[in-house]
Amino acid sequence: MHQELSILSFFAEPLALVAFVAVTAVVCVFLSPRVAGVAGFFSGQDDSGRAPGLWTLVLSQVTTWIFARSLMNAAILGFYYGIAGVLAYTAYYASFLTGAAIVDQVRFRHGAGSFQDFLRNRFGRAGVTCYNAVVALRLMSEVFANLLVVGVIFAGVFAGQPYIREIAIAAFALVGLGYSMMGGLRASLRTDVAQMLFFLVVLTGAAIALFTAPEFNLGAVLSAQGVAGPAPGWVLLAVAALQVLSYPAHDPVMLDRGFLAERRTTRLSFLHAFWISAVCIFVFGLFGTQAGLLANAGEAMGTVWLRLFSPAVMFCLNAALLVSAMSTLDSALSSAARLAVIEMRIGAPTASNGRIAMALFMLGGLLFLLAGTEDLYAAVAVSGTASMFLAPVIVFSLFGGRDIPLWSFLIAFSAAIAGAALYFFNGHPAVQGFSGGAHKYTLLLWICVAVLSVGFTAFALGAMRRARPAGSLPVS
Repeated sequence: MHQELSILSFFAEPLALVAFVAVTAVVCVFLSPRVAGVAGFFSGQDDSGRAPGLWTLVLSQVTTWIFARSLMNAAILGFYYGIAGVLAYTAYYASFLTGAAIVDQVRFRHGAGSFQDFLRNRFGRAGVTCYNAVVALRLMSEVFANLLVVGVIFAGVFAGQPYIREIAIAAFALVGLGYSMMGGLRASLRTDVAQMLFFLVVLTGAAIALFTAPEFNLGAVLSAQGVAGPAPGWVLLAVAALQVLSYPAHDPVMLDRGFLAERRTTRLSFLHAFWISAVCIFVFGLFGTQAGLLANAGEAMGTVWLRLFSPAVMFCLNAALLVSAMSTLDSALSSAARLAVIEMRIGAPTASNGRIAMALFMLGGLLFLLAGTEDLYAAVAVSGTASMFLAPVIVFSLFGGRDIPLWSFLIAFSAAIAGAALYFFNGHPAVQGFSGGAHKYTLLLWICVAVLSVGFTAFALGAMRRARPAGSLPVS
């Protein structure tokens, strides 16, 4: 018993979390090879030119999509909106299934080497430029959101200590950038495996503690209404259903891993990544749902966690968040290097230029922190809405093989960007007046429906004009 208490007291110490992060950082640096070749840095190949194996891809896909931000989003939505909120966020992970179909069509039907190549063939430089702009903003938002979670965790653990948030963010950024610059995508793949194993261990430990707690009731959790009521959660589930087709197409981390291995391995990696990540996100969301069931009036989720869970469980929750933050950072940076150097062709395709791109994207993510926002779901909603211009591209051009004019693409793109901007400024009085004071998630649903309606109408009209027989009115 004395030994057990001493272990718990160790986990209760803030320095224990620092020690865990330090060990994880050392392991990542140790596992990261120094890569100079283009194939290893941008495509993840080993020294023999071999592509990564199935389970390397699976674990890499899972850990790069279980962001620290995603874990917190699932828990927060569960706390406020009950099981509806957890299901809404879990639904986004069906993106692995739609992503698998997108990659398969791009690679093996259209013979393109990337989604950018496909867009370039269909819509020229303008189409690729629009797409790359959205992707670049998404990557910087991933850097920002995960560093934000790191800052929040350390500010809470070291409450009252001056500048601890800034120090933690800076240290995390330097470590992530350092080993990412060493090995590019190859380093990201190798560290993803270790990071995912770390994550599964700590999440399993925390889940066992949750499910065996005397106050845990599975039936109550699965029917929980949340502290704010379930209605916004069901609205978000509808939003996820509308965004899940286009969402993976604007995620370079997912798509990059779809072009590394042969067809069967790629398909299986997406399938296994889907169910593993969905289970992990759903389970973590239950921590928020349980906290919502036992919260006192006006009590925050973090306060409830501190009251409900032992120091060991809190350590596991924080460790899971920090490991997922680090794994997302290196993956976002490796995709940023590929985006800037290979796809946007800014500079020669060398590892040195890839490292410069990583540093610039990290700087961009840090600058996002100056905006002062701490709404983690906002980044998902804004980027997911901006990506919806790709839904008609996928339906008409990718799956349908239709020849669509550029003006249709630009109309869909403009509608999506306008919708994303409208939601981003949902707190502005002018937007609130426009929405009639509707809940921000109801506004998001209306925006998604409008964006899809405009985009699909533009593509349908473009397809009709391109389908005119010879001798009809000229096509612009």
